[in-house]
Amino acid sequence: MFSIKDTALKTNLAYREFLKKGSTKLKNEILKTIGSMIYENRQFIIDENSKDLENAEKAGVSKAFLDRLALDDKRLEGMRKACEEITALPDPVGKVYDMVVRPQGFRVGKMRVPIGVIGIIYEARPNVTIEAAALCLKSGNGVILRGGTNAYNSNMALAKILKQALNKHKVSEALVSYIESRDREAVDEMVVQDDFIHLIIPRGGEGLIRSVVEKSKIPVLKHYKGVCHIYVHSKADLEMALKIILNAKVQRPAVCNSMETLLVDKEIASSFLPMVLKELQKQGVEIRGCKKTISLYSEDVKLASDEDYYAEFLDLILAVRVVDNVDEAIEHINHYGSGHTDAIITDDIKTANGFINNVDSASVMVNASTRLSDGGVYGLGAEIGISTDRLHARGPMGLEELTTYKWIVLGEGHIRN
Repeated sequence: MFSIKDTALKTNLAYREFLKKGSTKLKNEILKTIGSMIYENRQFIIDENSKDLENAEKAGVSKAFLDRLALDDKRLEGMRKACEEITALPDPVGKVYDMVVRPQGFRVGKMRVPIGVIGIIYEARPNVTIEAAALCLKSGNGVILRGGTNAYNSNMALAKILKQALNKHKVSEALVSYIESRDREAVDEMVVQDDFIHLIIPRGGEGLIRSVVEKSKIPVLKHYKGVCHIYVHSKADLEMALKIILNAKVQRPAVCNSMETLLVDKEIASSFLPMVLKELQKQGVEIRGCKKTISLYSEDVKLASDEDYYAEFLDLILAVRVVDNVDEAIEHINHYGSGHTDAIITDDIKTANGFINNVDSASVMVNASTRLSDGGVYGLGAEIGISTDRLHARGPMGLEELTTYKWIVLGEGHIRN
């Protein structure tokens, strides 16, 4: 009979064995094999993904959800490339840093070590299966994956590839485990295995994350919702602002780093808002604006509610508000935002610095799209998620964020007096 506890125990044992023999060379060879097998089995993966897409369409899910679920040659190549990029990154495990000599003559510093066994709970996006496994492998961790039931066939196909790659290099396939059970109770059982699992990372909707946090006996790093803002300052390059806004909202609205709220300074609102909202509507974006917004551009604009400013739409819907100045913009962001990613468009350095210093988010941007908030774009190879917590990691989490440290003391017979 299938047991989450047995799975957690086996992964823990595999992790401890991998600690002994998981050299950088072996890790990189496994990652190269995973990348090659994704390419070789791309049609099989797409065929399995088509089953999930067909089931999702029958269930009447949104287009945004289907976009997150879909795999094609381009996205499979992105997964293969992620493995390649992670292979090329330095191995953080074993790195000794901050070494100092104490007055007594002994040396003390820190060494990077794996966190241990990481449980990752995620919805819809099957690419997480490969990227999470690759990052955990390179950082020396064991991992237990539990993907959404809507992506079951896709995830099982990818999990099969991961097992085959580990077996090829004589590493226990339990090092990367996938929970096959579709029962919701499986997640509840997973998050209480504190004897064997050291960290839980949930990626998905607000309901999933709140449920995991409430039930978990294991520390949780939250990949919370992305209520991302762009504030257009009175001294902004408006052509650049339009380009950035369209990219941030329209390119992939179903992802957590897409813009959900647009804030526009009152000094430029009368000239800029009609232009930008018209362009957004051409791209199919539904506008929900404040009273001031509607007074300046009322064509097919709904009155925004307070809930709209808290919302992560993950769709072609945008909340808009006219603000008096940068201080009001910052106040709005810190009140309604989720601490994910927020941006200012301005040519004024002083205003930009004030925005950076006072917006309380994991990523703060100047004259750039929120869509840049991504582990791959930041040079991490891929990401395990984007943490909106403050401890121990914040923002896109790559290899180093999947390690912790231990203190190293080097003496020559030193004792404490």
